[in-house]
Amino acid sequence: MDATSYSDFRRNLKHYMSQVNEDAVPLLVTSKDPDDTVVVMSKRDFDANAETMYLLSNPKLMERIKRGDAQIAAGKAKKHDLLTDFDDE
Repeated sequence: MDATSYSDFRRNLKHYMSQVNEDAVPLLVTSKDPDDTVVVMSKRDFDANAETMYLLSNPKLMERIKRGDAQIAAGKAKKHDLLTDFDDE
C-alpha cells in the first residue's frame, strides 16, 4: 500500500483519486496525529469489500456455498447453459 502525507494528498487530490481508481490499490494518508490517518480506496473496491463482508457474515449462505463446493468436489455437479429472462421469448 502506498502512503502519502495529508498535505501532499490535498495538493494532488485529483492525481491520487485517479491512481486509486486505476490501480485498485488503497492509499494511506498520514497525519501528524495518528488518529487522523485514513485509507482511501475506490468506491468499486469499497462496494466489493462490503459485499464480501455481507456474504461472509451470513451463516446460512456460507453453508450453502460450502455444500455446493463439496458437491462439485465430489463430482455431483452438472454443467448446463445459463438461463436468462429472455429464454421464454
